[in-house]
Amino acid sequence: MATETTKSMVKLDLGNLTVVRVLGKGAMGTVLLVVDLLNDPSARSPFALKVVEKSTFHSKFDADRRARWEMTVLSRLSDPFLPTLLGTLETDEFLAWAVPYCHGGDLNILRYRQTDQIFSPTSIRFYIAEIVCALESLHRMNIVYRDLKPENILIQYSGHVTLTDFDLSRVLTPISSKTTKPPEIPTAKPVTRRKHRRSLSRFMLVVAEKGLPKAKSARVSPVSRKRPSFSNGERSNSFVGTEEYVSPEVVRGDGHEFAVDWWALGILIYEMMYGETPFRGKNRKETFRNVVMKSPEFIGKKTALTDLVQRLLEKDPRKRLGHKRGAAEIKEHVFFSGLRWDLLTEVSRPPFLTMVEEEETVQERIKSSGVNVKDYFHNLRKHTTPIPPRPSSSTFSSPLSEHCRRNVSFEEF
Repeated sequence: MATETTKSMVKLDLGNLTVVRVLGKGAMGTVLLVVDLLNDPSARSPFALKVVEKSTFHSKFDADRRARWEMTVLSRLSDPFLPTLLGTLETDEFLAWAVPYCHGGDLNILRYRQTDQIFSPTSIRFYIAEIVCALESLHRMNIVYRDLKPENILIQYSGHVTLTDFDLSRVLTPISSKTTKPPEIPTAKPVTRRKHRRSLSRFMLVVAEKGLPKAKSARVSPVSRKRPSFSNGERSNSFVGTEEYVSPEVVRGDGHEFAVDWWALGILIYEMMYGETPFRGKNRKETFRNVVMKSPEFIGKKTALTDLVQRLLEKDPRKRLGHKRGAAEIKEHVFFSGLRWDLLTEVSRPPFLTMVEEEETVQERIKSSGVNVKDYFHNLRKHTTPIPPRPSSSTFSSPLSEHCRRNVSFEEF
């Protein structure tokens, strides 16, 4: 079977890397599952390779800087819930970097495989705890993630999570105690919806080759809304993120800091609970208006889980859970009462298990395609497809409705 991680740095040579299949295509480049047959002739250790064509830099805002920044961030990471940089490569045509391959797809694929397309509170507690640890690790390095969403949470072979895509992240100095008074924030009480029946499954077997199609994610292009000032290094004024996960302070243009990640965590938990985000409107303008003005709606009586979400979705970032003491505040919430945070990595049977392809399957794919990375892109330019894209369960693919998440820019709004 394919192993999940490679501890030593891989010496990358595009001519020696054989494409197994396409894992996904995004704003920053193409992600391929590849093997290095020169150093791994039995194809036991495939890994994910993100390739950015330099010819696209002129048509994508700040693409060169963002690609190099992502490699820089990856090189600094050392956490069980964050990816490891296996190797990098740069030629006249390409920038590329390798990370471990995650066999279990992303969290959105996993949610859609549930009976009611929602997670049980037990599963939510497990996954959110690991995500909190990942964000805590980033924040300790003064890195604000700014792109938390189900599609960026991958499931490792072990069943534990790892975050991906760091090109929208940036370094910020933690907020000091001497800050100006925040603007008046409209407040509203949470609304309780009528409870409906739903069945919750706790354990299931995830087969990475079966899934659902993906629609484009509503990532907001990084645009500076006003001239940023970082004399104290506290805030960023960039308008970045994913439409339904963007925080109120980002929409208002007030400037933002680490609390945007805790807001996104609240949105994520809500989506895991109900199968939808709390503020999505009929169009982008209505969504952003809801983000600023509307309160999240909950089903049934108040619970520890709904209380956690409500406190994370506080409109005023200075009152939001996690603003003062970071992840420590979230860890102390009653929803996580009794959780052994130091033993998360020791859990041998997470809520959902993954299955990996047998070596024979990988080798069959290699025999059927037999094309290296360089030839793959050259063939694409000739409008031919040397290998079929990965089936719809791609690690970087998620089943979303056409209108759910779209690529947008602030100018459009």
